[in-house]
Amino acid sequence: MSTTPRETPAVPQLTLPEFMAQALAMERDAVERYTEFADALETHNNNEVAALFRTMAGYEAKHAERIMAEMGWKEAPPPPRMVLVPGMENPETAPFDEVHYLMQPWHALQLALAAEKRAQAFFAVLARMSTSEPVRRAALELQAEEAEHVALVQEWIAKVPPPDPDWSVDPDPPRYTD
Repeated sequence: MSTTPRETPAVPQLTLPEFMAQALAMERDAVERYTEFADALETHNNNEVAALFRTMAGYEAKHAERIMAEMGWKEAPPPPRMVLVPGMENPETAPFDEVHYLMQPWHALQLALAAEKRAQAFFAVLARMSTSEPVRRAALELQAEEAEHVALVQEWIAKVPPPDPDWSVDPDPPRYTD
């Protein structure tokens, strides 16, 4: 039986400004998603988790500001001309379907941890596959930054109690009428 080497998916070769525009778009998407989560949880009077999502949105906004400053951009460039992972969402955004109106801080932190780990892995792949040295260096910097975020979220998780097994039971669930 013969085996063929696994093919590595093609990664578009970007210029540094294109790569940083992609990174900026990822950060802004994460800000938007965390803000949407916070808004939804405030609607359900889950203010503790809403505040946590607002904090996460604030961190992502600071990352976006840093990219803007490093690139010397006064205005955000147009969205990138290509999606780096076709058919997939931004690796740093948490999926909508994983948010529950009764979730607890532990759950929110698990979502954030998964998003930060995906972003770290994403930048590691780009650094490994890039043929442009400036892009490779920028990807390695962003990978290291995401590793710091992973460690920070892990520290937060260690301070938050895990939820009870019946955390999602609502004795007075919302009722919908047509």
